[in-house]
Amino acid sequence: MNKILVVDDDNDMCLLLTRFLTRNGYVVGSANSGQAAIEWMKKNKPDLVLCDFRLDDMTGVQLLGKIKELHPGASVIIITGYSDVKDAVEVMKLGAYDYVTKPLFPDEILLTIKKALAEEPKETSPQKPSQTGNGSTTASSKPNSSNNGQYIFGDSPEFATIIKQIDLVAPTNFSVIVYGESGSGKEAIAQQIHAKSKRANKPFIAIDCGALSKELAGSELFGHEKGAFTGALNQKIGSLELANEGTIFLDEVGNLGYEIQVSLLRVVQERKIRRVGGIKDIDLDVRIIIASNERLWDATRTGKFREDLYHRFNEFSIEVPSLRERKQDIMLFARHFLNLTNAELGKDVKGFTKEVEDVLNNYIWYGNLRELKNVIKRATLLTEGELVESKSLPFEINNFYRLQFEAPSAASIADKPDSQKASSNTTPVPISYENKLKSANLDAEYEIILDALKQASFNKSKAAKLLNVDRKTLYNKMRQFKEFNMD
Repeated sequence: MNKILVVDDDNDMCLLLTRFLTRNGYVVGSANSGQAAIEWMKKNKPDLVLCDFRLDDMTGVQLLGKIKELHPGASVIIITGYSDVKDAVEVMKLGAYDYVTKPLFPDEILLTIKKALAEEPKETSPQKPSQTGNGSTTASSKPNSSNNGQYIFGDSPEFATIIKQIDLVAPTNFSVIVYGESGSGKEAIAQQIHAKSKRANKPFIAIDCGALSKELAGSELFGHEKGAFTGALNQKIGSLELANEGTIFLDEVGNLGYEIQVSLLRVVQERKIRRVGGIKDIDLDVRIIIASNERLWDATRTGKFREDLYHRFNEFSIEVPSLRERKQDIMLFARHFLNLTNAELGKDVKGFTKEVEDVLNNYIWYGNLRELKNVIKRATLLTEGELVESKSLPFEINNFYRLQFEAPSAASIADKPDSQKASSNTTPVPISYENKLKSANLDAEYEIILDALKQASFNKSKAAKLLNVDRKTLYNKMRQFKEFNMD
């Protein structure tokens, strides 16, 4: 459960936010001064800090610096009733995730918090392995890094090509399209381009366009004036304006609506923006890097993406290969994530057994680096010895190839009663599982549980619902079978 610290010298605001966030499932602490917040953070580790810009004993900028010293991975959202572009840019430069103005609206602040918590912390670089006597590997303390260890990269020939492309395009002002699957590290590429550009000391603003609703997209990107629409009680500075003189990264840009695409076209062509509800054009000097997991050219042919905007963006493009296409990077990143998790959990897991390395190297990694990171974090948490063993890996990864061969054949499906048949199209039709788990024999139980897990993409809560049992019952049933690795 995520832990949030609310810092505001207004007791009523602290109480209001604490109650609201607690109702939404967060663990919440509060402080009425900067010093009280610092003392709280010395004893607790927040995932996110909501901080008023003007406190009695220090400014939000000063507290932001202290937060980054104590907990560099914590996201920070600055709250203020003083809408000032200079202040906004300053806190964004220092690492604040966002800057919002009072009065706060529940839906908007909750969306901002969820986006901040969903965004992965900036990674340090992967580390080189050292060999142990039993064939397993451990992570060394010497980082394989660039730009003071701020960015991640791999050792594969495919990634070496990307580094050359970054070095080539970074010093220019070209707009760049970064193509790659979800979780493959597109934002890290954009950060690297920014870091090697002439704009490196200016803001880098990242926006997940897939998380923007049609109603909020214009306000988020371009800002709005007071009174621009119902609920716009204060002026808001948009992300493009915050990124002025720096770089803005628009992830999954293909999800933006047609009207927003039209407004973006004007930004690219004229380097001007106009806030929602505004009458004055604002000059803009910003580099635009976009990312997509689909071909934007194909999207233009179906009318989903404007062709003129595509050509404006497509001054240079970079392809980020999936992790399964650069298998020699898998263990490099695995050791890197192991080091990060050791630091986070205060553990000292040295590395991986040879068996685990084989499993990791042979898995497909549909979720790329994001999936690998989550698997390593879970495995590190479960590891009690010096090396990560296979029993600490998720069932679906440990048994990946066996599960491929155990997938039901067309013949076996044809032999089942109609009530148990699944559709052969891409949208699976749930099998009628109700009451079957309780009456099946042991062998049948295993097959039914495995089938339900596959239907639920190995989400145990969803599988339990399919089986018409609670999650605890499913866990107890799975413990009967060593194949599920529940010990």
